[in-house]
Amino acid sequence: MLGKQLTKIGEEAMRGGHAPPLPAGHALVLRDVLAHPGSSVTDITGRTGLAQSIVSKAIARLQGQDVVEVETDPADGRRTLARVSAGHLGDVRRKGAVLADAALAAALGEPGPAAVAELISGLEALADRLRPAGSGPVTRQLRGGRAADDAGEGYRN
Repeated sequence: MLGKQLTKIGEEAMRGGHAPPLPAGHALVLRDVLAHPGSSVTDITGRTGLAQSIVSKAIARLQGQDVVEVETDPADGRRTLARVSAGHLGDVRRKGAVLADAALAAALGEPGPAAVAELISGLEALADRLRPAGSGPVTRQLRGGRAADDAGEGYRN
């Protein structure tokens, strides 16, 4: 419950009150494509458990929003491969740097700067303790796949 509430506060802060969230199936497809660039609809269907029609519709919608790019598989011209667009990765990097302090304070009923600072300090300490030692596939892609991040040791799916 806490994780869900914090995620909602963070997402609202990153969106800046714009753009409604994606439907759950579309969000799941986007997370999968981000973690597994160059995946086919069949690959995504297998990993997410969603019906092929839902994955195809999600890819089409995300492509229409310039969030996902598709290309024909060079090894099999019948397959389409999806990856998150470079423009969207840039947007995620930029929006991910937004502080959520004001959104958190608003969600708490404006308890005052000292109380918010104390809470944020506690959340940062908790995040530090829970953060895996190595970067996962999403973090590596957001950082541009730098070699130093490719070890992925300690990553937990």
